[in-house]
Amino acid sequence: MAKIKTIGVLTSGGDAPGMNAAIRAVTRAGIYNGFHVKGIYRGYEGLMNGEIREFTTENVSGIINQGGTILKTARSKDFATPEGRERAWQQLQANDIQALVVIGGNGSLTGAMELAREYDICCIGLPGTIDNDLYGTDSTIGYDTTMNTIMECVDRIRDTAQSHERIFFVEVMGRDAGFLAQNSAIACGAEAAIIPEDMSRVDQLARFMERGIRKSKKSCIVIVSESPKCGAMYYADRVKKEFPQFDVRVSILGHLQRGGSPTAHDRILASRTGVGAIEAIIQGQRNIMIGVRNNEVVYVPLSEAIRQDKPFDKKLFKVLDELSI
Repeated sequence: MAKIKTIGVLTSGGDAPGMNAAIRAVTRAGIYNGFHVKGIYRGYEGLMNGEIREFTTENVSGIINQGGTILKTARSKDFATPEGRERAWQQLQANDIQALVVIGGNGSLTGAMELAREYDICCIGLPGTIDNDLYGTDSTIGYDTTMNTIMECVDRIRDTAQSHERIFFVEVMGRDAGFLAQNSAIACGAEAAIIPEDMSRVDQLARFMERGIRKSKKSCIVIVSESPKCGAMYYADRVKKEFPQFDVRVSILGHLQRGGSPTAHDRILASRTGVGAIEAIIQGQRNIMIGVRNNEVVYVPLSEAIRQDKPFDKKLFKVLDELSI
């Protein structure tokens, strides 16, 4: 195995607040420990096209507080093919990159695992996704910031809901994972949350309507995980048909959730995992994701991080039920 002298870093998939803090940490920790660091623009698409440049500490100065990613990001269908990964490997060789740090979610880390499996390249993943759905880490980069953004938005929506005595269905991101919906519902004092992990409770809508709308509570907030089939619009339409006496509105937060300056929690998480990536490379670790579990930096095999369902705390259902009466 060739000695690692140069490390590449890229961001892939959906952007998440804190990605810039992670880029900064990887770059500065890498340079501090004697590595060359190269920034790869536009994710795997940019890697295949050779959009690569040498990074210095100045390249990452003043970015820790910025949302989005200075390296830009993209989703790449070509990289999902063997031919695309071969093009990426050729660019890594041409730019003398022996290790690759990938900041992204499930799909991005899957790409890193496939690249590492096919070619002799050290790949290290950082958990950069607002969904918090990667196994092996208590939180992912961007999740805390997004949670706070949702909370601020719902607090404002509640003012209108109470003033007009309306039911609001608020749709948040998390198509395959309900961490955002369930926890933001608790944080916002919502009356219900409808999430993928609890499809048995999808008809909790009728139960919620029966117990949640009463003389002392004519305005309600229901947080719904996005879904092409049964998102917020679906439930709002049901209420309009089944309970026409109520005034119903929908608010889809959409990409509003992705942006914004990262919270202290996300900046610290990104910094710790970024430094952890460089430490892992120095130790000779390969093909792992850096996470933080019980406040300790941990190494999680990429295959585990992307293939195992992250445990969902079912006790959260009880918390929301009891507090929303």
